[in-house]
Amino acid sequence: MKNNKKYLIVVGGPTASGKTGLGIRLAQHFNTDILSADSRQFYREMNIGTAKPTSEELAQATHHFINNLSVQDTYNVGDYEREAMFLLEKLFKKKDVVIMVGGSGFFIKAVCEGLDEFPDIPAYIRKDLTQLFESEGITPLQNELQSLDPDYYAQVDNQNPKRLMRALEVCRATGKPFSHFHHQTKQVRPFTPIYIGLDWQREILYDRINRRVDMMLAAGLQEEARTLYPLRHLTALQTVGYQEWFDFFDNKIDKTEAIRLIKRNSRRYAKRQMTWFRKVEGMMWFEPENVDAIIESIQKYGLL
Repeated sequence: MKNNKKYLIVVGGPTASGKTGLGIRLAQHFNTDILSADSRQFYREMNIGTAKPTSEELAQATHHFINNLSVQDTYNVGDYEREAMFLLEKLFKKKDVVIMVGGSGFFIKAVCEGLDEFPDIPAYIRKDLTQLFESEGITPLQNELQSLDPDYYAQVDNQNPKRLMRALEVCRATGKPFSHFHHQTKQVRPFTPIYIGLDWQREILYDRINRRVDMMLAAGLQEEARTLYPLRHLTALQTVGYQEWFDFFDNKIDKTEAIRLIKRNSRRYAKRQMTWFRKVEGMMWFEPENVDAIIESIQKYGLL
């Protein structure tokens, strides 16, 4: 008997864990499409530093939400939720299964559970935080958020001032941690998420990250960052792999230090990603090479 339910297979995990390859294998097995949930891969101008799928990989399965934006576009998680839900509605008319691949946990959560309702923020709070960042830099934002909401601080990209200020706006306006608003009622979705997490021993993952950075450098990451340097103030570029080069171009650090920081900050980002995904209810963890076991676990939902 045909299973009429719809399923979104979510492949999550830290950077450099093998999500792209597994997503393609699953898309081929289930003859379906892939939605990227990597918020850095949306942007056309950011290629090397975001570890996008190669042209060969993109040709192996239909991908959505890769190279669909410019770094100069204004785009947020609410926009992604709306566009992803619209696309899923169309895809599920023809398919019972769709794959979502990415490490941006907040974007995955928005699609699978809906966005939380956050309070309105008084303009003066936003203004105060903006002035604090412009006058003293990112460190006071990091320190305040770590004090007010250590749980969210452990998950957030703490090199991203926009994310820090957004969380602090809510903390200051409500007197409650930002993470308090992440536990509201889940929205009913017309599909069932199946969460697949990719797990590595920490030492192996960190070695993979370091080697990936070396490959990015060989592929021309410094030159890519140089072309984006005039746009360094844009939110999309407030991210690991680019900020460090911008500091080098500004003569704040030398080249050796820039490379060291890219590797260190990438490892720290991976740790925050794992903190996020470890808390996802129903996440099934696998070694990436164990594709047969992953497919077998998915098939227990009644899929062929």
